[in-house]
Amino acid sequence: MKAEDKKALLAYRKKLEFARSSGPVNVYETASEKEARIERAKKDPKFCAEYYFPHFATSEAADFHIKGAKATIKNRLDRSFDQWGRGLAKSVWADLITPFWMWMNGECNYMAIVTTSKDRAGELLEDIRAEFEGNPRIIADFGEQAGTGQWEKSFFITKSGFIGKALGAGQNVRGLRVKHQRPDYIVIDDLETKELIANPKRQLKLAKWVERDLIPTMDGPIRRFKYANNRFAPTMIQTILQERHPNWRVFEINAYDPVTYKPTWLQKYDDEYYKVVEEDIGILAAKAEYNNEPHIEGTIFKQEDIQWGKLPALNHFKVITGFWDVAYAGTQTADFNAVRVWGLKDKDFWYIDSFVRQSKIRAALDWMAQFQMSLPDTVIVHWKFEAQFWNDEIERTIREVEAAYRIHLNLVKVDTPKTHKYDRILSLQPYYQNGRCYYNELKKSHHSTQEGIAQLLGIEPGYKTHDDAPDADQQAIKWLSSWLYTGSRGTTLTGNIKRETHF
Repeated sequence: MKAEDKKALLAYRKKLEFARSSGPVNVYETASEKEARIERAKKDPKFCAEYYFPHFATSEAADFHIKGAKATIKNRLDRSFDQWGRGLAKSVWADLITPFWMWMNGECNYMAIVTTSKDRAGELLEDIRAEFEGNPRIIADFGEQAGTGQWEKSFFITKSGFIGKALGAGQNVRGLRVKHQRPDYIVIDDLETKELIANPKRQLKLAKWVERDLIPTMDGPIRRFKYANNRFAPTMIQTILQERHPNWRVFEINAYDPVTYKPTWLQKYDDEYYKVVEEDIGILAAKAEYNNEPHIEGTIFKQEDIQWGKLPALNHFKVITGFWDVAYAGTQTADFNAVRVWGLKDKDFWYIDSFVRQSKIRAALDWMAQFQMSLPDTVIVHWKFEAQFWNDEIERTIREVEAAYRIHLNLVKVDTPKTHKYDRILSLQPYYQNGRCYYNELKKSHHSTQEGIAQLLGIEPGYKTHDDAPDADQQAIKWLSSWLYTGSRGTTLTGNIKRETHF
Protein backbone atom coordinates (compact mmCIF):
# COMPACT_ATOMS: atom_id res chain seq x y z
CA MET A 1 0.00 0.00 0.00
CA LYS A 2 1.29 3.45 -0.91
CA ALA A 3 2.19 5.84 1.89
CA GLU A 4 -0.56 8.25 0.83
CA ASP A 5 -3.15 5.47 0.90
CA LYS A 6 -1.99 4.38 4.36
CA LYS A 7 -2.31 7.96 5.60
CA ALA A 8 -5.81 8.27 4.15
CA LEU A 9 -6.87 4.94 5.69
CA LEU A 10 -5.56 5.97 9.08
CA ALA A 11 -7.44 9.29 8.86
CA TYR A 12 -10.66 7.47 7.98
CA ARG A 13 -10.25 5.03 10.86
CA LYS A 14 -10.01 7.99 13.20
CA LYS A 15 -13.24 9.36 11.76
CA LEU A 16 -14.87 5.96 12.26
CA GLU A 17 -13.71 5.91 15.86
CA PHE A 18 -15.17 9.39 16.30
CA ALA A 19 -18.48 8.31 14.73
CA ARG A 20 -18.71 5.37 17.11
CA SER A 21 -18.50 7.81 20.04
CA SER A 22 -21.94 9.24 19.28
CA GLY A 23 -23.36 7.63 22.37
CA PRO A 24 -25.17 4.52 23.57
CA VAL A 25 -28.40 3.17 22.16
CA ASN A 26 -31.36 2.57 24.46
CA VAL A 27 -31.88 -1.18 24.07
CA TYR A 28 -35.00 -1.03 26.24
CA GLU A 29 -36.73 1.46 23.98
CA THR A 30 -40.02 0.16 22.60
CA ALA A 31 -40.81 0.19 18.89
CA SER A 32 -43.37 2.96 19.36
CA GLU A 33 -40.92 5.06 21.38
CA LYS A 34 -38.29 4.61 18.69
CA GLU A 35 -40.73 5.60 15.96
CA ALA A 36 -41.83 8.68 17.92
CA ARG A 37 -38.20 9.73 18.44
CA ILE A 38 -37.37 9.32 14.76
CA GLU A 39 -40.43 11.35 13.80
CA ARG A 40 -39.37 14.07 16.22
CA ALA A 41 -35.89 14.13 14.67
CA LYS A 42 -37.42 14.47 11.22
CA LYS A 43 -39.28 17.60 12.28
CA ASP A 44 -36.65 19.14 14.55
CA PRO A 45 -33.11 19.62 13.13
CA LYS A 46 -31.84 20.68 16.55
CA PHE A 47 -32.98 17.44 18.13
CA CYS A 48 -31.64 15.52 15.13
CA ALA A 49 -28.19 17.08 15.64
CA GLU A 50 -28.22 16.49 19.39
CA TYR A 51 -29.31 12.85 19.18
CA TYR A 52 -27.37 11.53 16.18
CA PHE A 53 -24.33 13.82 16.33
CA PRO A 54 -23.65 14.71 19.99
CA HIS A 55 -19.94 14.19 19.33
CA PHE A 56 -20.12 17.09 16.83
CA ALA A 57 -22.73 19.10 18.73
CA THR A 58 -20.53 19.74 21.76
CA SER A 59 -22.15 23.18 22.03
CA GLU A 60 -25.87 23.72 21.74
CA ALA A 61 -26.97 24.63 18.22
CA ALA A 62 -27.55 28.31 17.60
CA ASP A 63 -30.76 29.75 16.23
CA PHE A 64 -29.11 30.46 12.88
CA HIS A 65 -28.13 26.78 12.50
CA ILE A 66 -31.76 25.75 12.83
CA LYS A 67 -33.04 28.57 10.67
CA GLY A 68 -30.58 27.67 7.91
CA ALA A 69 -31.48 23.98 7.87
CA LYS A 70 -35.21 24.71 7.78
CA ALA A 71 -34.81 27.26 4.99
CA THR A 72 -32.88 24.72 2.92
CA ILE A 73 -35.38 21.88 3.27
CA LYS A 74 -38.31 24.23 2.67
CA ASN A 75 -37.32 24.96 -0.94
CA ARG A 76 -36.53 22.04 -3.24
CA LEU A 77 -34.95 24.47 -5.71
CA ASP A 78 -32.96 26.30 -3.06
CA ARG A 79 -29.98 28.34 -4.25
CA SER A 80 -28.26 29.66 -1.16
CA PHE A 81 -25.05 30.93 0.38
CA ASP A 82 -24.23 30.06 3.99
CA GLN A 83 -22.01 33.11 4.41
CA TRP A 84 -21.13 32.48 8.03
CA GLY A 85 -18.11 33.75 9.90
CA ARG A 86 -15.23 31.47 10.70
CA GLY A 87 -15.82 29.00 13.53
CA LEU A 88 -19.62 28.90 13.15
CA ALA A 89 -19.79 25.24 11.99
CA LYS A 90 -20.57 25.92 8.32
CA SER A 91 -19.10 22.63 7.11
CA VAL A 92 -20.62 20.51 9.86
CA TRP A 93 -24.09 21.77 9.01
CA ALA A 94 -23.77 22.07 5.22
CA ASP A 95 -21.89 18.78 4.67
CA LEU A 96 -23.25 16.57 7.43
CA ILE A 97 -26.20 17.54 9.64
CA THR A 98 -28.42 19.25 7.05
CA PRO A 99 -28.02 16.59 4.30
CA PHE A 100 -28.52 13.80 6.84
CA TRP A 101 -31.64 15.49 8.19
CA MET A 102 -32.96 15.96 4.64
CA TRP A 103 -32.13 12.29 3.88
CA MET A 104 -34.24 11.24 6.87
CA ASN A 105 -37.09 13.20 5.31
CA GLY A 106 -36.60 11.74 1.84
CA GLU A 107 -35.29 15.07 0.55
CA CYS A 108 -31.66 14.17 -0.18
CA ASN A 109 -30.50 11.00 -1.93
CA TYR A 110 -27.44 12.09 -3.90
CA MET A 111 -25.08 14.65 -2.40
CA ALA A 112 -22.04 16.06 -4.18
CA ILE A 113 -19.40 18.02 -2.28
CA VAL A 114 -17.19 20.40 -4.27
CA THR A 115 -14.03 22.17 -3.14
CA THR A 116 -10.54 23.05 -4.39
CA SER A 117 -9.66 19.48 -5.41
CA LYS A 118 -11.28 16.07 -5.60
CA ASP A 119 -8.94 14.79 -2.89
CA ARG A 120 -9.87 17.60 -0.51
CA ALA A 121 -13.57 17.13 -1.32
CA GLY A 122 -13.11 13.44 -0.53
CA GLU A 123 -11.77 14.34 2.91
CA LEU A 124 -14.89 16.42 3.58
CA LEU A 125 -17.12 13.62 2.31
CA GLU A 126 -15.47 11.15 4.70
CA ASP A 127 -17.32 12.70 7.65
CA ILE A 128 -20.77 11.61 6.53
CA ARG A 129 -19.48 8.28 5.14
CA ALA A 130 -17.93 7.45 8.53
CA GLU A 131 -21.19 8.35 10.29
CA PHE A 132 -23.21 6.06 8.05
CA GLU A 133 -20.72 3.27 8.66
CA GLY A 134 -19.89 3.66 12.33
CA ASN A 135 -22.50 5.74 14.16
CA PRO A 136 -24.36 3.26 16.41
CA ARG A 137 -27.45 5.45 16.69
CA ILE A 138 -27.81 5.73 12.91
CA ILE A 139 -27.28 2.00 12.53
CA ALA A 140 -29.82 1.21 15.26
CA ASP A 141 -32.49 3.38 13.66
CA PHE A 142 -31.82 2.82 9.96
CA GLY A 143 -29.83 -0.39 9.75
CA GLU A 144 -26.30 -1.12 8.52
CA GLN A 145 -25.40 1.41 5.84
CA ALA A 146 -21.86 0.50 4.77
CA GLY A 147 -22.24 -0.88 1.29
CA THR A 148 -20.59 -4.01 0.03
CA GLY A 149 -20.11 -2.40 -3.37
CA GLN A 150 -19.15 1.25 -3.88
CA TRP A 151 -17.55 2.42 -0.63
CA GLU A 152 -14.57 4.65 -1.34
CA LYS A 153 -13.19 7.94 -0.17
CA SER A 154 -14.60 10.06 -2.98
CA PHE A 155 -17.63 7.99 -3.91
CA PHE A 156 -19.91 5.79 -1.82
CA ILE A 157 -23.41 4.34 -1.91
CA THR A 158 -25.14 3.21 1.28
CA LYS A 159 -27.35 0.13 1.45
CA SER A 160 -30.35 2.44 1.72
CA GLY A 161 -29.30 4.10 -1.55
CA PHE A 162 -27.79 7.39 -0.37
CA ILE A 163 -25.00 8.48 -2.72
CA GLY A 164 -22.03 10.64 -1.80
CA LYS A 165 -19.69 12.08 -4.43
CA ALA A 166 -16.57 14.26 -4.14
CA LEU A 167 -15.70 16.71 -6.92
CA GLY A 168 -12.82 19.05 -7.59
CA ALA A 169 -13.63 22.55 -8.81
CA GLY A 170 -13.61 22.79 -12.58
CA GLN A 171 -13.54 19.07 -13.34
CA ASN A 172 -15.73 17.55 -16.02
CA VAL A 173 -19.11 16.82 -14.46
CA ARG A 174 -21.17 16.00 -17.54
CA GLY A 175 -23.06 12.74 -17.17
CA LEU A 176 -22.74 12.81 -13.38
CA ARG A 177 -25.28 10.16 -12.43
CA VAL A 178 -25.72 6.73 -10.89
CA LYS A 179 -28.20 4.79 -13.03
CA HIS A 180 -31.24 7.07 -13.12
CA GLN A 181 -30.15 9.26 -10.19
CA ARG A 182 -28.48 12.62 -10.51
CA PRO A 183 -27.33 14.87 -7.67
CA ASP A 184 -30.18 16.54 -5.79
CA TYR A 185 -27.98 18.43 -3.30
CA ILE A 186 -24.70 20.07 -4.29
CA VAL A 187 -22.64 21.91 -1.71
CA ILE A 188 -19.54 23.96 -2.46
CA ASP A 189 -17.43 24.19 0.67
CA ASP A 190 -14.40 26.39 1.34
CA LEU A 191 -13.50 26.73 -2.32
CA GLU A 192 -11.45 29.93 -2.35
CA THR A 193 -7.70 30.03 -1.70
CA LYS A 194 -5.28 32.97 -1.54
CA GLU A 195 -3.98 31.99 -4.96
CA LEU A 196 -7.51 31.92 -6.39
CA ILE A 197 -8.39 35.27 -4.82
CA ALA A 198 -5.39 36.76 -6.62
CA ASN A 199 -6.56 35.36 -9.98
CA PRO A 200 -9.76 37.16 -11.12
CA LYS A 201 -9.71 35.37 -14.47
CA ARG A 202 -9.74 31.99 -12.74
CA GLN A 203 -12.54 33.15 -10.44
CA LEU A 204 -14.71 34.16 -13.37
CA LYS A 205 -14.01 30.86 -15.09
CA LEU A 206 -15.08 28.87 -12.03
CA ALA A 207 -18.19 31.00 -11.52
CA LYS A 208 -19.15 30.18 -15.10
CA TRP A 209 -18.41 26.48 -14.44
CA VAL A 210 -20.80 26.52 -11.47
CA GLU A 211 -23.55 28.10 -13.56
CA ARG A 212 -23.18 26.16 -16.79
CA ASP A 213 -21.71 22.81 -15.77
CA LEU A 214 -22.19 22.03 -12.09
CA ILE A 215 -25.76 23.12 -11.36
CA PRO A 216 -27.15 21.66 -14.62
CA THR A 217 -25.98 18.18 -13.53
CA MET A 218 -29.06 18.16 -11.31
CA ASP A 219 -32.22 17.00 -13.03
CA GLY A 220 -35.49 16.35 -11.27
CA PRO A 221 -37.90 17.92 -8.78
CA ILE A 222 -35.18 18.36 -6.10
CA ARG A 223 -32.21 20.50 -7.11
CA ARG A 224 -30.68 22.24 -4.10
CA PHE A 225 -27.41 24.17 -4.37
CA LYS A 226 -25.52 25.56 -1.37
CA TYR A 227 -22.30 27.57 -1.20
CA ALA A 228 -20.73 27.53 2.28
CA ASN A 229 -17.96 30.03 2.91
CA ASN A 230 -17.29 33.21 4.82
CA ARG A 231 -16.63 36.34 2.79
CA PHE A 232 -13.02 37.12 3.63
CA ALA A 233 -12.06 38.94 0.41
CA PRO A 234 -13.69 41.75 -1.57
CA THR A 235 -14.14 39.65 -4.72
CA MET A 236 -14.80 35.92 -4.54
CA ILE A 237 -16.57 33.35 -6.66
CA GLN A 238 -19.51 33.62 -4.30
CA THR A 239 -19.73 37.40 -4.70
CA ILE A 240 -19.60 37.01 -8.48
CA LEU A 241 -22.47 34.52 -8.31
CA GLN A 242 -24.41 36.72 -5.90
CA GLU A 243 -24.12 39.71 -8.23
CA ARG A 244 -25.23 37.63 -11.21
CA HIS A 245 -28.09 36.00 -9.34
CA PRO A 246 -29.62 38.54 -6.94
CA ASN A 247 -32.58 36.21 -6.30
CA TRP A 248 -30.34 33.52 -4.78
CA ARG A 249 -30.57 33.51 -1.00
CA VAL A 250 -27.64 34.95 0.97
CA PHE A 251 -27.77 33.84 4.59
CA GLU A 252 -25.03 35.92 6.22
CA ILE A 253 -24.11 35.41 9.85
CA ASN A 254 -21.35 37.39 11.54
CA ALA A 255 -19.54 35.81 14.47
CA TYR A 256 -19.72 38.76 16.86
CA ASP A 257 -20.95 42.28 17.47
CA PRO A 258 -17.92 44.55 16.88
CA VAL A 259 -19.26 47.07 19.41
CA THR A 260 -20.11 44.86 22.38
CA TYR A 261 -18.14 41.74 21.33
CA LYS A 262 -21.21 39.65 22.09
CA PRO A 263 -20.88 36.35 20.18
CA THR A 264 -23.61 35.29 17.79
CA TRP A 265 -23.13 31.67 18.84
CA LEU A 266 -23.47 32.51 22.50
CA GLN A 267 -23.84 28.86 23.45
CA LYS A 268 -20.22 28.27 22.42
CA TYR A 269 -18.26 31.51 22.81
CA ASP A 270 -18.00 33.93 25.72
CA ASP A 271 -17.91 37.73 25.63
CA GLU A 272 -14.11 37.85 25.73
CA TYR A 273 -13.39 35.39 22.92
CA TYR A 274 -13.43 37.77 19.96
CA LYS A 275 -11.59 40.49 21.85
CA VAL A 276 -8.70 38.06 22.12
CA VAL A 277 -9.07 37.12 18.44
CA GLU A 278 -8.72 40.78 17.41
CA GLU A 279 -5.66 41.12 19.63
CA ASP A 280 -4.12 37.97 18.15
CA ILE A 281 -4.66 38.51 14.42
CA GLY A 282 -5.59 42.20 14.17
CA ILE A 283 -8.90 43.91 13.56
CA LEU A 284 -8.73 43.77 9.76
CA ALA A 285 -8.15 40.02 9.65
CA ALA A 286 -10.74 39.43 12.39
CA LYS A 287 -13.43 41.36 10.55
CA ALA A 288 -12.66 39.53 7.32
CA GLU A 289 -12.52 36.02 8.76
CA TYR A 290 -15.25 36.26 11.35
CA ASN A 291 -17.58 39.08 10.32
CA ASN A 292 -17.71 38.86 6.51
CA GLU A 293 -16.17 42.32 6.29
CA PRO A 294 -13.17 42.05 3.98
CA HIS A 295 -10.73 44.87 3.84
CA ILE A 296 -11.33 46.79 0.63
CA GLU A 297 -8.29 48.74 -0.52
CA GLY A 298 -8.99 51.40 -3.08
CA THR A 299 -6.72 52.82 -5.73
CA ILE A 300 -6.10 56.17 -4.03
CA PHE A 301 -4.62 55.42 -0.61
CA LYS A 302 -2.48 52.30 -0.38
CA GLN A 303 -0.84 50.30 2.36
CA GLU A 304 2.61 51.44 1.24
CA ASP A 305 1.55 55.05 1.89
CA ILE A 306 1.45 54.34 5.63
CA GLN A 307 4.84 55.28 7.09
CA TRP A 308 5.63 54.08 10.59
CA GLY A 309 8.16 55.83 12.76
CA LYS A 310 9.32 56.44 16.30
CA LEU A 311 7.11 59.19 17.73
CA PRO A 312 9.08 62.33 18.69
CA ALA A 313 8.74 63.67 22.24
CA LEU A 314 5.33 65.29 22.50
CA ASN A 315 6.75 68.60 23.75
CA HIS A 316 8.81 68.81 20.54
CA PHE A 317 5.69 69.23 18.42
CA LYS A 318 4.78 72.71 17.28
CA VAL A 319 1.09 72.01 17.89
CA ILE A 320 -1.13 69.01 18.63
CA THR A 321 -4.81 68.67 17.87
CA GLY A 322 -7.47 66.05 18.40
CA PHE A 323 -10.41 66.17 16.01
CA TRP A 324 -13.62 64.38 16.98
CA ASP A 325 -16.04 63.10 14.35
CA VAL A 326 -19.17 62.61 16.45
CA ALA A 327 -21.59 59.65 16.30
CA TYR A 328 -24.49 58.95 18.62
CA ALA A 329 -25.99 55.47 18.06
CA GLY A 330 -23.30 53.08 19.27
CA THR A 331 -24.55 50.11 17.22
CA GLN A 332 -22.75 47.82 14.78
CA THR A 333 -24.44 49.51 11.81
CA ALA A 334 -23.86 53.07 13.01
CA ASP A 335 -21.09 55.53 12.26
CA PHE A 336 -17.93 55.52 14.33
CA ASN A 337 -16.98 57.97 17.02
CA ALA A 338 -13.58 58.91 15.65
CA VAL A 339 -11.18 60.98 17.74
CA ARG A 340 -7.90 61.38 15.87
CA VAL A 341 -4.90 63.02 17.52
CA TRP A 342 -2.28 64.47 15.15
CA GLY A 343 0.76 66.65 15.73
CA LEU A 344 2.88 68.99 13.57
CA LYS A 345 6.65 68.45 13.73
CA ASP A 346 8.73 70.58 11.35
CA LYS A 347 6.73 70.15 8.12
CA ASP A 348 5.48 66.64 8.82
CA PHE A 349 2.20 65.42 10.27
CA TRP A 350 2.35 62.71 12.92
CA TYR A 351 -0.50 60.42 13.87
CA ILE A 352 -0.20 60.05 17.64
CA ASP A 353 -3.21 58.11 18.92
CA SER A 354 -6.95 57.69 18.40
CA PHE A 355 -10.29 56.35 19.50
CA VAL A 356 -12.31 54.85 16.61
CA ARG A 357 -15.27 52.87 17.86
CA GLN A 358 -18.97 52.36 17.17
CA SER A 359 -19.79 53.66 20.61
CA LYS A 360 -21.87 56.16 22.51
CA ILE A 361 -20.48 59.70 22.80
CA ARG A 362 -19.58 59.21 26.47
CA ALA A 363 -16.94 56.58 25.58
CA ALA A 364 -15.24 59.00 23.16
CA LEU A 365 -15.20 61.79 25.76
CA ASP A 366 -13.86 59.43 28.42
CA TRP A 367 -11.01 58.53 26.06
CA MET A 368 -10.23 62.21 25.42
CA ALA A 369 -10.16 62.93 29.14
CA GLN A 370 -7.85 60.01 29.86
CA PHE A 371 -5.56 60.92 26.95
CA GLN A 372 -5.34 64.53 28.10
CA MET A 373 -4.53 63.47 31.65
CA SER A 374 -1.70 61.26 30.34
CA LEU A 375 0.09 64.20 28.69
CA PRO A 376 3.11 65.95 30.22
CA ASP A 377 2.32 69.35 31.77
CA THR A 378 4.26 71.01 28.96
CA VAL A 379 1.89 69.72 26.26
CA ILE A 380 -1.54 70.92 25.27
CA VAL A 381 -3.92 69.13 22.91
CA HIS A 382 -6.47 71.28 21.09
CA TRP A 383 -9.76 69.38 20.91
CA LYS A 384 -12.14 70.23 18.09
CA PHE A 385 -15.41 68.99 16.60
CA GLU A 386 -17.90 70.16 14.00
CA ALA A 387 -20.43 72.72 15.18
CA GLN A 388 -23.27 70.85 13.49
CA PHE A 389 -23.09 68.18 16.19
CA TRP A 390 -23.56 70.59 19.09
CA ASN A 391 -26.72 69.95 21.09
CA ASP A 392 -27.86 69.71 24.68
CA GLU A 393 -26.81 66.06 24.98
CA ILE A 394 -23.27 66.84 23.84
CA GLU A 395 -22.99 69.76 26.22
CA ARG A 396 -24.37 67.78 29.16
CA THR A 397 -22.06 64.80 28.53
CA ILE A 398 -19.00 67.03 28.17
CA ARG A 399 -19.77 68.65 31.54
CA GLU A 400 -20.29 65.22 33.15
CA VAL A 401 -16.95 63.95 31.89
CA GLU A 402 -15.10 67.12 32.91
CA ALA A 403 -16.60 66.88 36.38
CA ALA A 404 -15.81 63.15 36.66
CA TYR A 405 -12.15 63.64 35.70
CA ARG A 406 -11.81 67.14 37.21
CA ILE A 407 -10.38 68.63 34.03
CA HIS A 408 -11.31 71.08 31.27
CA LEU A 409 -11.32 69.59 27.78
CA ASN A 410 -11.75 73.01 26.18
CA LEU A 411 -13.52 71.50 23.19
CA VAL A 412 -13.87 74.01 20.37
CA LYS A 413 -16.62 73.97 17.81
CA VAL A 414 -15.52 74.52 14.23
CA ASP A 415 -17.66 75.34 11.23
CA THR A 416 -18.93 72.43 9.19
CA PRO A 417 -16.85 72.13 5.98
CA LYS A 418 -18.64 73.18 2.81
CA THR A 419 -16.63 70.90 0.53
CA HIS A 420 -17.95 67.42 -0.26
CA LYS A 421 -16.48 64.87 2.16
CA TYR A 422 -14.94 62.69 -0.55
CA ASP A 423 -13.14 65.69 -2.06
CA ARG A 424 -11.93 66.76 1.37
CA ILE A 425 -10.51 63.32 2.17
CA LEU A 426 -8.92 63.20 -1.27
CA SER A 427 -6.97 66.36 -0.37
CA LEU A 428 -4.91 64.18 1.99
CA GLN A 429 -3.43 62.18 -0.87
CA PRO A 430 -0.54 64.58 -1.69
CA TYR A 431 0.58 64.55 1.96
CA TYR A 432 0.73 60.75 1.95
CA GLN A 433 2.33 60.46 -1.49
CA ASN A 434 4.99 63.04 -0.60
CA GLY A 435 5.86 61.16 2.59
CA ARG A 436 4.74 63.84 5.01
CA CYS A 437 2.38 61.69 7.11
CA TYR A 438 3.89 59.45 9.77
CA TYR A 439 2.22 56.96 12.11
CA ASN A 440 3.27 56.23 15.67
CA GLU A 441 4.93 52.81 15.42
CA LEU A 442 3.81 51.93 18.95
CA LYS A 443 0.24 51.87 17.65
CA LYS A 444 0.75 49.30 14.88
CA SER A 445 -1.47 46.66 16.51
CA HIS A 446 -3.79 49.19 18.12
CA HIS A 447 -7.48 48.47 17.38
CA SER A 448 -8.49 52.05 16.57
CA THR A 449 -5.35 52.67 14.54
CA GLN A 450 -6.02 49.65 12.34
CA GLU A 451 -9.68 50.62 11.96
CA GLY A 452 -8.65 54.11 10.89
CA ILE A 453 -6.19 52.78 8.31
CA ALA A 454 -8.80 50.36 6.98
CA GLN A 455 -11.26 53.21 6.48
CA LEU A 456 -8.62 55.34 4.74
CA LEU A 457 -7.58 52.57 2.35
CA GLY A 458 -11.22 51.97 1.47
CA ILE A 459 -11.71 55.46 0.08
CA GLU A 460 -12.31 55.36 -3.65
CA PRO A 461 -14.96 56.73 -6.04
CA GLY A 462 -18.38 55.50 -5.01
CA TYR A 463 -17.10 53.92 -1.78
CA LYS A 464 -19.67 52.56 0.67
CA THR A 465 -17.36 51.94 3.60
CA HIS A 466 -17.14 53.97 6.81
CA ASP A 467 -15.12 57.18 6.52
CA ASP A 468 -15.30 58.73 9.98
CA ALA A 469 -11.59 58.34 10.79
CA PRO A 470 -10.22 59.77 7.50
CA ASP A 471 -12.79 62.58 7.77
CA ALA A 472 -11.40 63.47 11.20
CA ASP A 473 -7.83 63.05 9.90
CA GLN A 474 -8.46 65.51 7.09
CA GLN A 475 -9.87 68.18 9.36
CA ALA A 476 -7.07 67.72 11.89
CA ILE A 477 -4.34 67.92 9.23
CA LYS A 478 -5.98 70.90 7.56
CA TRP A 479 -5.96 72.77 10.86
CA LEU A 480 -2.35 71.76 11.55
CA SER A 481 -1.29 72.91 8.09
CA SER A 482 -2.36 76.44 9.00
CA TRP A 483 0.52 76.42 11.53
CA LEU A 484 3.20 75.43 9.05
CA TYR A 485 4.55 78.92 8.58
CA THR A 486 3.64 80.56 11.89
CA GLY A 487 6.27 81.84 14.24
CA SER A 488 5.44 82.96 17.73
CA ARG A 489 1.87 81.77 17.33
CA GLY A 490 2.99 78.16 17.29
CA THR A 491 5.66 78.50 20.01
CA THR A 492 3.09 79.42 22.64
CA LEU A 493 1.66 75.92 22.49
CA THR A 494 4.59 74.11 24.09
CA GLY A 495 7.20 75.09 26.64
CA ASN A 496 6.22 76.40 30.05
CA ILE A 497 2.51 76.91 29.50
CA LYS A 498 0.64 74.59 31.87
CA ARG A 499 -2.87 73.35 31.15
CA GLU A 500 -5.59 73.47 33.77
CA THR A 501 -6.14 69.94 35.10
CA HIS A 502 -8.88 70.54 37.68
CA PHE A 503 -11.50 73.05 38.74
